[in-house]
Amino acid sequence: MAKMSSSKPSESLQFAVQVVQGRWFTVVASFLIMAGAGAAFLFGVYSKQIKSTLGYDQSTLNLLGFFKDLGANVGVLSGLIGEVTPTWFVLLVGSAMNFTGYFMIWLAVTGKIAKPKVWQMCMYICIGANSQNFANTGALVTCVKNFPESRGVMLGLLKGFTGLSGAMFNQIYLAVYGNDSKSLVLLIAWLPAALSVVFVYTIRPMKVVRQPNELRVFYHFLYISIALALFLMVMTIMQKQIAFSQAAYAGSVAVVCVFLFLPLGIAIREELLLWNLKKQPVDPPTEVAVQKPEATEQPKTEKAEKTETPCFAEICNKPPRGEDYTILQALLSVDMLILFIATLCGLGSSLTAVDNLGQIGESLGYPTKTISSFISLVSIWNYFGRVFSGFVSESLLVRWKMPRPLMMTLALLLSSVGHLLIAFPVPGSVYVASVIIGISFGAQLPLLFAIISELFGLKYYSTLFNCGQLASPLGSYILNVKVTGMLYDREALKDLARKGMTRSSVKELICIGSQCYRLSFSILAAVTFFGALVSLVLVIRTREFYKSDIYKKFREESEDL
Repeated sequence: MAKMSSSKPSESLQFAVQVVQGRWFTVVASFLIMAGAGAAFLFGVYSKQIKSTLGYDQSTLNLLGFFKDLGANVGVLSGLIGEVTPTWFVLLVGSAMNFTGYFMIWLAVTGKIAKPKVWQMCMYICIGANSQNFANTGALVTCVKNFPESRGVMLGLLKGFTGLSGAMFNQIYLAVYGNDSKSLVLLIAWLPAALSVVFVYTIRPMKVVRQPNELRVFYHFLYISIALALFLMVMTIMQKQIAFSQAAYAGSVAVVCVFLFLPLGIAIREELLLWNLKKQPVDPPTEVAVQKPEATEQPKTEKAEKTETPCFAEICNKPPRGEDYTILQALLSVDMLILFIATLCGLGSSLTAVDNLGQIGESLGYPTKTISSFISLVSIWNYFGRVFSGFVSESLLVRWKMPRPLMMTLALLLSSVGHLLIAFPVPGSVYVASVIIGISFGAQLPLLFAIISELFGLKYYSTLFNCGQLASPLGSYILNVKVTGMLYDREALKDLARKGMTRSSVKELICIGSQCYRLSFSILAAVTFFGALVSLVLVIRTREFYKSDIYKKFREESEDL
């Protein structure tokens, strides 16, 4: 009896170690890290504080927005670091950058340091926002490599949790700090950094061993995340209608935490199944199974005997789509150029719209509470766009061989409609526009990341997926700073002139009326439509590739292990 009782704790400890070291716990930890990696989407909530406390005009604020987008999307550094260092190092660097960047912004807006120069504020927000690329490279890339045959659903879920982070942070800061958007900046400085540090050693690449019920498990994760999204949506709407006490906000956060940790129960369930399978007696390998590894040795030997080709020749002689491209082969390909243009148009326009939602609501005379409401709800719609694009595009690809780039074309066409609703507003149209833009914006990134992994392979995915989104900040700079910001300020100066005032007579430059964003969002709609046409070219180019079995090699590799 003594032996049995002492063996039970030992067995429980072994199982706990298996859970923490398992693939499913890596997924759960990645969900939590990605849930903290969406601070950049909250710019619309605290940008008003930056504008008023530091006395910026709209062009300067949009310049800050550009550097935020630049940091959030230029992840080449994190990708290259991820190629040569372990995952834990990537996550720790991102954690340090997140805290440094946003903590300095908090010190500036609270007046705890002297008013920084504009270039300093741009640097702070760029560093803070860039940290999310380290979370992406550490968590997202690792999960895609661990679950290559479920990459679409995996990307949708992970980016979906990032999409929800805005609404979650909103609940947490109201519970902890009350209605003080300056303190929101402090929250997004320490909380994501803490999450990366806590789970830093649990996220790592593992051997790919596909489970028969893998997709079903991901659907269980999906149901939990949908329930969380619906809860956040209900709470956001209710909190605009009813005055919540801080205790009520704390209760809301407690429910959010329950939803966030429910996937851990699923991970434990799956590891328990694997634990029980391990205990079952294993049949000795058959002669056929022994011959199979022997048969696979010959190609490997032949592969090793290949002579090295010159760099230029290697770039010109690209492998077939789906094989592992080198970084230069991928970056200099026509497919990547098409993706770059479509991303510049699509994500550039969407980022511009999201960053300006607060000022759009103000210009059209919406109450402050209402503006805060639809900015918060953009995070929810963003989530639905992300998981929808991931799960639906994967289902359409597997069942009907529908090219994934076609989903991107549809997302861009939808976004174009949202921009037109802002350019030519009618009562309540900003609500509809925020839903449309949120969903289409959310859909674009998981699709981009999945397409890059499918066309160019997973060998250099850490760098390639970060290179793939470089077009986004460039599009944001052109469309947000040089188009939308300047046209807004021009309309605001016209308003001042009609009142007989000059720029020097007001601290904050504000434009009121539907004319403020009419021309700029008409341009955004046209640019997004052009991006949809460009992405359609990629659909035509890749239709034969997507008709083939693009996951065949991953199944074969899994069987060989």
